Amino acid sequence: MAKTKIKCGVAGVGSLGQHHARIYAGLPDVELVGIFETSDARAAEICARHSCRRFATIAELGAACEAVSVVVPTDRHAEVALPLLAQGCHLLIEKPLCASLAEAEQVLVAAQKGNCLVQVGHVEHFNPVMSFLEKHANHPQYITAERLAPYQTRGTEVGVVLDLMIHDIGIVLALVKSPIRKIDSVGINVLSKTEDIANARIEFENDCVANLSASRMSLKKNREIRIFQDNAYLSLDFMNQKGHLVKKSDLIAYGLKLKIGLAKAGDASTVPVNDIPIEKGEPLAIELAHFIESVRGAKQPKVGGALGKSALAVAITITEQIRKNQK
Repeated sequence: MAKTKIKCGVAGVGSLGQHHARIYAGLPDVELVGIFETSDARAAEICARHSCRRFATIAELGAACEAVSVVVPTDRHAEVALPLLAQGCHLLIEKPLCASLAEAEQVLVAAQKGNCLVQVGHVEHFNPVMSFLEKHANHPQYITAERLAPYQTRGTEVGVVLDLMIHDIGIVLALVKSPIRKIDSVGINVLSKTEDIANARIEFENDCVANLSASRMSLKKNREIRIFQDNAYLSLDFMNQKGHLVKKSDLIAYGLKLKIGLAKAGDASTVPVNDIPIEKGEPLAIELAHFIESVRGAKQPKVGGALGKSALAVAITITEQIRKNQK
């Protein structure tokens, strides 16, 4: 028996929202009912491309849909999400969950009241790289993460911490699984009214330390993470979905070969660096398929409101430290 299609919509079909619409339109168990979009030209383009309807109001979109992606600017997340939740819509809200913890709490309370699922769009959690990390980064002791992007006006309603660094905050919280002991942050404004470059050092109660850097003033894009633990070193590239792994057990074996003369120091061909076999995939497509599966099965999503709110709380703490230090 064929599955009943989940009726979906997208609020905001700009540079990212257009891809939510594209993916929903291509999922076999989804009907892309329509969109809400303030730009007439963009709305016409997306509706023509996917044969869907443009709704005049958020309320009309919510009345027609079971599930909606909220892909509007961060400072409008609560404004758009709350009426949709009041109509019983399950939501995928792009990261960060909201612009403030007070708004985030409003959204989560409304979701609970309406028995609605809220998934937060921390898309890197659906990157095949993260799947590898979840299996192999079992005791991280030191983490470095770097996320760089060229400057663009989109997203500058918030600083680089809420725009970019929050991805790595969510990743680190999921991997370390320990309360935070201390945060030290620095950052500077360059072209926008908020920080464009930021660095945060996060100490956890289990003694793990994470050093996160983010910039939207780079000439190139970069999304890399390095993890050191007592049995391995992992270096992974989220953007190109590749990386390498050095295992302590392999290093011990290599040291033994050096000792008995079967290898020479400095011989790169024998140093035990293993390329990681990652099956590549489009993280957003994996994320939206998971969202639909969660809605259909009435089960909590992998990245629910709790993780979204925790990542937001850390990001706001970092942002407030940066702004305090700038005075």
